[in-house]
Amino acid sequence: MPDRASAARAAKLINEALVWDAHAGFEYSANRDLSQIQRWRDVGFDYLSLNVGYDVMPWTDTIAALANYRHWLAANSDGFLLANTADDVRRAKTGGKLAVTFDIEGMCSLNEDPAMVAFYYDLGVRQMNFAYNLNNAAGGGCHDEDIGLTDFGRAVVAEMNRVGMIVDCSHNAYRTTMEAMELSSAPVIFSHSNARRLCDHERNILDDQIKACAATGGVVGINGIHWFLDVDAPGIDALVAHIDYMVDLIGPAAVGLGLDYVLPDSTLFDALTVNKNFWPDRQYAMRRKSAYLPPEILPEVTEKLITRGYDDEAVRGILGGNFMRVAEQVWR
Repeated sequence: MPDRASAARAAKLINEALVWDAHAGFEYSANRDLSQIQRWRDVGFDYLSLNVGYDVMPWTDTIAALANYRHWLAANSDGFLLANTADDVRRAKTGGKLAVTFDIEGMCSLNEDPAMVAFYYDLGVRQMNFAYNLNNAAGGGCHDEDIGLTDFGRAVVAEMNRVGMIVDCSHNAYRTTMEAMELSSAPVIFSHSNARRLCDHERNILDDQIKACAATGGVVGINGIHWFLDVDAPGIDALVAHIDYMVDLIGPAAVGLGLDYVLPDSTLFDALTVNKNFWPDRQYAMRRKSAYLPPEILPEVTEKLITRGYDDEAVRGILGGNFMRVAEQVWR
């Protein structure tokens, strides 16, 4: 039987907190309608980082996605705000809007030019990782040979620090992440990565990666992708178990949410078929078909944290305060 007191407390905390989803992994297509991001707003999220490009697609598609998404947000400014600063995120919450910024997964979108970092930043990109699963000119992907950061990757870290873009290590190989966290002068995040100790998948991260992220002042965002939660029971309880594990390891101030939800009509599933090398069979073929926990899990996740004994401050941090702190420190 539902605990009414916990449910009421969860609703109150969601209303009070600044609720942050550090990554949604939509696949861009020319007719992409962003109206479904209303779902985040309806359930209580105040901020969403929306993916505009990844290494699977040509870098020119990243430009097209930015043009399309910026146009849509401008045309729907009654409910959404393209945020430039942390103050914009606060203003969106006060006004009952969903703040949106963009992220890029993998540095192929830079076309091997560090000057592209500032260009993307000016268009609303606020975080970027090095390689999407496979190696590229910047560094190593989690499903490839662990080459670490290249000279180009190091130059990009310096430029990201300069302009105020958050360095993200999700999807990247171990050595690349550790070198990036040592090199960056600003907090580093894993926007959507789970604990490998709980689910042994190459996309998940080891304890020393988790600890190194926290040591930079950064945050690890837990995702809701079934592949990375639990092979046998990949539901909300598994997601909360990953939160618990991270909190035990690095404390509640370094943990957040990065659900990586994919829209049901996404063409991502076509990409999975056409570009199978990015998702190698050794890691994906023998696992159950991937599914994604949707943003509507927010109330239940919050309630489960409460019933596990998390205090209000810890819950507010996990829901979004921790990522907001990083944005305040890094964004210009």
